[in-house]
Amino acid sequence: MYEKHRRTAAAAGGLALALALAGCAPGTGQTDGPAEPAGDISTDISQVADVTLTVWDQEVRGGQNEQIEQLNAAFEELYPNVTIERNSQAFDDLATTLRLALTDDNAPDVVQANNGRNTMGAFVEAGQLRPLDDYAEAYGWFDRYQESILQYSTYSEDAKVFGEGNLYGLPQVGEVVGIFYSKAKLDKLGIEVPGTWSEFDSALATAKAAGETPMQLGNIEQWPAGHVFGPLQGGYVDAETVTNLGLGNPGASWTTPENVEAASALKGWVDDGYFNAGVNGTDYDAAWQALAEGNGVFLIGGSWLAADLEATMGDDLGFFVPKTDDGALATTGGTGLPFAMTSAADNTDVAAAYIDFLTSDDAMQILADTGNLPVNKSAELAPESGVFADIYGAFGEVTESGSVLPYLDYATPTFGDTIGQSLQGLIDGQLTPEQFTEALETDYAAFTAANE
Repeated sequence: MYEKHRRTAAAAGGLALALALAGCAPGTGQTDGPAEPAGDISTDISQVADVTLTVWDQEVRGGQNEQIEQLNAAFEELYPNVTIERNSQAFDDLATTLRLALTDDNAPDVVQANNGRNTMGAFVEAGQLRPLDDYAEAYGWFDRYQESILQYSTYSEDAKVFGEGNLYGLPQVGEVVGIFYSKAKLDKLGIEVPGTWSEFDSALATAKAAGETPMQLGNIEQWPAGHVFGPLQGGYVDAETVTNLGLGNPGASWTTPENVEAASALKGWVDDGYFNAGVNGTDYDAAWQALAEGNGVFLIGGSWLAADLEATMGDDLGFFVPKTDDGALATTGGTGLPFAMTSAADNTDVAAAYIDFLTSDDAMQILADTGNLPVNKSAELAPESGVFADIYGAFGEVTESGSVLPYLDYATPTFGDTIGQSLQGLIDGQLTPEQFTEALETDYAAFTAANE
């Protein structure tokens, strides 16, 4: 659902740096590990008999493919006893074929699995993924990652609870939804980069009064408006409540005054003419392309749009994430698809060593050099200037001192359709803010009640 476009320029010397990862790799001496979490495990795979590790991933685009190719080559250089058999597929294709592959006797060892309930959750429920908590303790993954990031790869054993329980995967890259803008337009309008949602509202009013289109949004696909409402909701509703709602866990409600207020704020933007005309009939791509071509001042969207926007706008492009008036920082975001170990993995120690290698601190440097947003060390690895400096800084601040809010369609297997259709209704005036939140509550409440 969330199409990601990333920079494709490879940094010189990337492979040499990848090979330097050997300096922090485990040493020697190991035997084959168990297929189940119980029993001994080892972080040293140097003495394992020759083995083939089958890996299914969706790192097919420019910089995504570059980083995985570099890291795979470095891993095989470090461990000549391991051969990686890579099966790389586009996101949509992987989502389809992986379901069948995990039921096969020759299932892959390591896979990228979408975090949501209808993918990773379904695999966990079926017993097709191996919990990684023992390896997380051995490798220090719980210290390497922020808890707000790991929650998106964590499920209870029966998969009824999302965000708590066992760890089932580790991501390489991060995502953050914020606000892109034209620096030239802000200068022309005399607007400083907004620091809070209140300041952003004032900026929208100023842009509208000057005859500009304040914001671009294309929502014909229904899901893009979720990337507008999600961050806005974080400005009105506490992070714990949004997280429970977004992960489909019990104990929250969509019909609270705060959620109605957030929906009213979005409807207010529509009524005040802050969006382009015909939002629900405009393509997602057409909206960000309009901003790139000089039409509009702001666009709320994900960090994966930066490369394409920067290609046209260059240094004119900026990015920020507003805080609440009391200084709280929360926005929609998360991670790329995590790497998980299947229950069919022939050698769990080798599979775990590979996942550790892909997500090490030095691997984060490779990711940055190939135009990806590393899930860890983003503030340290941020470029000195440009929109990616803004994005790295924003992601680092949100993950380290703020709250990363889940994509709301994670909540239930049907919530993507529910919130997409309801947001179109809210924008078109077919639903009031109260009716909008009631529609979401119906889906959420039915799912959580059945899951008890």
